[in-house]
Amino acid sequence: MKANICELLGIEYPLIQGGMAWVATAELAAGVSNGGGLGLIAAGNAPADYVKEQIKKARELTDKPFGVNVMLLSPFAEDVIKMLLEEKVDVITTGAGNPAKYIPAFKEIGTKVIPVIPSVAIALKVQKSGADAVVAEGCEAGGHIGELTTMTLIPMISDAVEIPVIAAGGIADSRGVKAAFALGAQGVQVGTRFICSDECTVHQNYKDMVVAAKDRDAVVTGRFTGHPVRTLKNKATRMMDKIEKEGDVAAFEKLGAGALRAAVVDGDTQMGSVMAGQSAGLVKDIKPCAQIIQELFEGVTY
Repeated sequence: MKANICELLGIEYPLIQGGMAWVATAELAAGVSNGGGLGLIAAGNAPADYVKEQIKKARELTDKPFGVNVMLLSPFAEDVIKMLLEEKVDVITTGAGNPAKYIPAFKEIGTKVIPVIPSVAIALKVQKSGADAVVAEGCEAGGHIGELTTMTLIPMISDAVEIPVIAAGGIADSRGVKAAFALGAQGVQVGTRFICSDECTVHQNYKDMVVAAKDRDAVVTGRFTGHPVRTLKNKATRMMDKIEKEGDVAAFEKLGAGALRAAVVDGDTQMGSVMAGQSAGLVKDIKPCAQIIQELFEGVTY
């Protein structure tokens, strides 16, 4: 038997909230943790001082375990890692890189390290490096994505590794949670559903767009750059499609610069980047994190 996620992380439900840049703030992390899951603060491209302030705020809002998602390609990644070692956070999840060189230091202080991975090969690599678990994320997810679907990725990784597998990508209700366990996962990571929570601090326009999303509204742009991103379609994605056909990487990157902040903070849902997964079509309302978690695990045996 693989380790029990709830015991490993000190949580009530085997659920991690997605580490969504600009979206996953202290307020959301604390809301999820208070609801019995593991909330995450997203470091994104932010400097260490900002992330430290978010950790302080989360500790004021909850006495439950929570974590920080670290994007290893960030120019501030080294500073953030150093600060997290000093702060002794409960858990870190990592993306956009291999955390192997940091794992021994985190293990020494008792911090659990859970990389987000898109393939069997990378899952095996981080397991060998000492990761405590992996988040296997299918391409249904919002934001930066891989190529494999959750339906195929989870059983392949579950068969390949001995550490716990947490399923991510396309999960927004109890049916998705049940499916993840049936596929071999020991837990789930949910992002898009928590955008539409009371505790999430994104602009109301962003939340309204997710609630209004239909089945084909979550589209992928930027494949030609090698870093595809799933967002809700709007004026910006239509412009990006045109630029992509022309092959102009510089113009594409210029259009995307600052677009996520524009959507999250300013509420610009036409030229901003409204990152969300395909599960947006399942999100119909805005409610407290605790209620969302209870509904996700309604009728679920784990």
